[in-house]
Amino acid sequence: MGGVEDDEPPSKRVKVTSLDSRGIPYSLYLRQRGCSLTTDSMARLLATEGDDEVVGSKGIIKKVELVRVIAEALYSLGYSKSGACLEEESGIPFHAPEIDFFMHHILEGQWDESVAVLHKFGVTDETIVKLASLAIFEQKFSELLDDGEIMEALKTLQTEITPLCINYERVRELSSLVLSPKQNLVNGTSSKGSKLESRKKLLDKLRKLLPPTVIVPEKRLVHLVEQALVLQKDACKFHNSSVGKMSLLADHQCGRDHIPTQTLQVLQEHKDEVLVLQFSHNGKYLASSSGDHLVIIWEVMDDGQVLLKHRLYGHQKPVSCISWSPDDNQLLTCGGEELVRRWDVALGECLYIYEKSVLGLVSCAWGPDGKSLFSGVTDKSIIMWDLEGKELECWRGQKTLRNADLGITSITKELITVCKETVVLLFGWESKSERFIEEDQIITSFSLSEDGKFLLLSLWNEELHLWNIDGCPRLVSKYKGHKRSRFILQSCFGGLDHAFISSGSEDSQVYIWHRLSGELILTLAGHTGAVNCVSWNPTNPHMLASASDDRTIRIWGLNQVNANYNGRHSNGVHHCNGGS
Repeated sequence: MGGVEDDEPPSKRVKVTSLDSRGIPYSLYLRQRGCSLTTDSMARLLATEGDDEVVGSKGIIKKVELVRVIAEALYSLGYSKSGACLEEESGIPFHAPEIDFFMHHILEGQWDESVAVLHKFGVTDETIVKLASLAIFEQKFSELLDDGEIMEALKTLQTEITPLCINYERVRELSSLVLSPKQNLVNGTSSKGSKLESRKKLLDKLRKLLPPTVIVPEKRLVHLVEQALVLQKDACKFHNSSVGKMSLLADHQCGRDHIPTQTLQVLQEHKDEVLVLQFSHNGKYLASSSGDHLVIIWEVMDDGQVLLKHRLYGHQKPVSCISWSPDDNQLLTCGGEELVRRWDVALGECLYIYEKSVLGLVSCAWGPDGKSLFSGVTDKSIIMWDLEGKELECWRGQKTLRNADLGITSITKELITVCKETVVLLFGWESKSERFIEEDQIITSFSLSEDGKFLLLSLWNEELHLWNIDGCPRLVSKYKGHKRSRFILQSCFGGLDHAFISSGSEDSQVYIWHRLSGELILTLAGHTGAVNCVSWNPTNPHMLASASDDRTIRIWGLNQVNANYNGRHSNGVHHCNGGS
């Protein structure tokens, strides 16, 4: 199509009549005149591929490849005449004429001809050729079965598919279909469906199999542009807004005004140092606890104000662990070496108390189904309970420490806990599997990412270590700068797509790092005591909360004055830029 020796104008090209352009990635065009099915035009295409002419200031973009990718984009967008004109004017074919014939043969069900053309593509990887041939003959086999031509289908299986000596398991599956043709499947769909549709799916499969030098991958230019935008976004240290706002017309760069750096509220209901706080999954609530044994549920209003909803009394010791149910309707709280309470968020009432005779509970977490919960015990075991307090499982041994956090992954169904001072245990409660992460320093706390794929460890030596736990655990990044010498400080993931890492610090500041680069980008001043815990609203990347020894919680937002609160009363004191 549009080869160097083809001097026909674009208007002489016509669409394949049997083709529904909505069903394939780009329009197919054939010359009205015949074309010899030799390797000459393919050789011309491959020779063109070797053209060394480059474009761009870096000298890394081959002109030939760029033109082919642009042509594919034009055809994909429906600009067929423009694509043909580009081929004609540049003298660079989008692909060889054999590709047109190959696609035409596939759509018309001319299987032997399509395989013959396939072997003229000059693909050196014999496995690819065999896999493509298998896909074609499998389509032929399936359509023969669908048409009731059992003997012809069997002949295809014996003389064309089996001799390929590839994917024996699939060959056995096809053999069974000869005995039960009603179960015949074509590309994963019932053979009663349209043959043309299944052939289009075959073409899609073949496009992915064949090398890009033969067929330009579908929407390649769009993929490259998306890739460039993602790289720019990931490199932007302050990116914290919708990707939809990015433009192709200028390089992407955000300012720090996209990060919550302004104190919008100071919540002062606690009478002792605030130790723990955590937003609910839906971002509508915030739970906090302090040394006064009090737990407070705050409600995040539509205008961004955070208002007191419930005070939860009952614990006899400071609450060290908070866990929201998957549906955010209930809350677990655990007093240090005490017991676990389950609360109704709407009513603020205690629904159940979980305790272990003689022993104390040190941590709590919800099961992913919301019908069970887990707790660490002072004897270093972990218990699984049902909602009514029945002990379902108890895993004894060195499973947790007295001051350890407890995390749950919903997909891999693993319990995450610090089982020794420098070791994290990932324990599959169903599979009974055990994985370990070992550090050189004492682990003081950890935070699990929302998708359960990353674990952020806070270490004794004033470092945060980010581990990828999706598969074999591996260390991916380190964060430094915050101060810690005496207390346990809680860190968190936050921002759009969890692009940031945040932590409290004993110097009374909140620290924020760019997650991918590891660069410390901001410190937020305002507290007058050590910042013990931070929590980023999971549904609002522009809201961050911090808890401090100064007995306050600060709600941080974007750096702009929000003077209108609609006359509503807040249980906090409003500030701008950290000032009163």
